[in-house]
Amino acid sequence: MATIGRYEIVEELGKGEMASVYLARDPFIKREVAIKVLAYELTQDPLFLNFFYQEAEAIASLEHPTIVPIYDFGLHGVQPYIVMRHMPNGSLKTRLKRRGLNRQELCDLMGRLAEGLDEAHGLGIVHRDVKPANVLFNQSYDAFLTDFGLAKFTQRKTGMTGMLLVGTPEYMSPEQAQRQRVDGRSDIYSLGVILYLILTGKHPYRASSPARTASAHVHAPIPSVRNIIPDLPLMWDEIVGRALAKTPEERYETAQSLARDVAFATRGQWHLRSTNA
Repeated sequence: MATIGRYEIVEELGKGEMASVYLARDPFIKREVAIKVLAYELTQDPLFLNFFYQEAEAIASLEHPTIVPIYDFGLHGVQPYIVMRHMPNGSLKTRLKRRGLNRQELCDLMGRLAEGLDEAHGLGIVHRDVKPANVLFNQSYDAFLTDFGLAKFTQRKTGMTGMLLVGTPEYMSPEQAQRQRVDGRSDIYSLGVILYLILTGKHPYRASSPARTASAHVHAPIPSVRNIIPDLPLMWDEIVGRALAKTPEERYETAQSLARDVAFATRGQWHLRSTNA
């Protein structure tokens, strides 16, 4: 049986350009875990090594109940790996392909993600790649944030990613697309994109290439959710419009203020929202 450290590999769960993720068994504690291993060809690249070690540092410093926890860290030959809690019910990306979310599920999802993001932002950590593929569900279908490999520590000065376009174009804030300084409001923008996707089944901006998609976030007007789903109340355009504002100053200050407005809107209580949210 193949092993990574002491962990017995069960199967490969996924493979990306940067890393592979495996389902494994810890023979000591008798539990299943997920192991993320940096791709061998990237082990000599300081930039990607930095991303990988940064992910372990970010998760370890957060320790929040809505963020997938880290159990262990080590080297498999020259390849660093992170051992995390296994999330058996897949990602939000997979779930949205099967079906949409009902009102309560939307409220629960936005509330949990907002808690985790605000905790990270309070510690000076910006995720920079909030998207459905990075939202995982445990056995009770509670949502967890994962993949802090592109996280930025805002209180740390580094030029390593200054010229690198970081993030996923469909969920990228205008300031990310322009390689400008980011803070927590960039993640709130990405959360707004997820909200738009859940409400309409479509991305607000998707063009013929990643570069054109990123450019659309900067230059294209904010689309109306009611143009796609006319039965939605006007309040949803107000919420999405504020979350997807082109400048950070016009957006929600916190992810939880966005989640509160979503909760009020789904319950038909928009008029009760806080005026300073």
